[in-house]
Amino acid sequence: MTTPTPLKAVTLTHVRYQRGDGVGHFLAWISLVPVFISLGGFVSHFIFRRELQGIFFALGLIVSQFINEVIKTSVQQARPATCALLEMCDSHGWPSSHCQYMFFFATYLTLLSLRGLSFWHVRDNPLLHALTWSLAVLTMYSRVYLGYHTVAQVFAGTALGVFLGAVWFWVVNSVLHPYFPIIEESAFGRWFYVKDTSHIPNVLKFEYDMARAERRKVALNSKSD
Repeated sequence: MTTPTPLKAVTLTHVRYQRGDGVGHFLAWISLVPVFISLGGFVSHFIFRRELQGIFFALGLIVSQFINEVIKTSVQQARPATCALLEMCDSHGWPSSHCQYMFFFATYLTLLSLRGLSFWHVRDNPLLHALTWSLAVLTMYSRVYLGYHTVAQVFAGTALGVFLGAVWFWVVNSVLHPYFPIIEESAFGRWFYVKDTSHIPNVLKFEYDMARAERRKVALNSKSD
């Protein structure tokens, strides 16, 4: 009789917690915040907005996660003993990719706001920063509470996320930003309607005013016909 092949879960959304643990249930959802940001935030952003600042933001998160996997493969530090219950012992734990993702995200978004660059129509907003950093800290806590990482592993991911977020922000806004107009005018930019609106103080109001002006123009042309 042949031994059945062991099954493996898709760890992207496979988060376990102890049955009946309300805090664990809440923190399990918190652990999925990076997935919500990636799929709900950046994918939607590219489909509907196609802002260069947002595209490079997302690209930085992808690069950060690639670096995380390289480090994990190189260091090969085991997860805590609870990995057996979580079916995660076949993967490495240092540094925590969830923490690295969230603190990269929080760092980059905060630097964008402090520099006065427009993104998602939000500039310097204390409530936004409080929410972003609170989610990052809760994600860090959840990875230890749920047994996926040790304290050292989440702090390593946190430090690496802050560092890479700051470095990538400098690369994008000091090195690559002068090339944004070239990208806009390129075949790629024209085909996908890629744009940079970081120079516009209030993008939401600008688009609103432009839409109203165009509607009035269409109405006048209709009357003249």
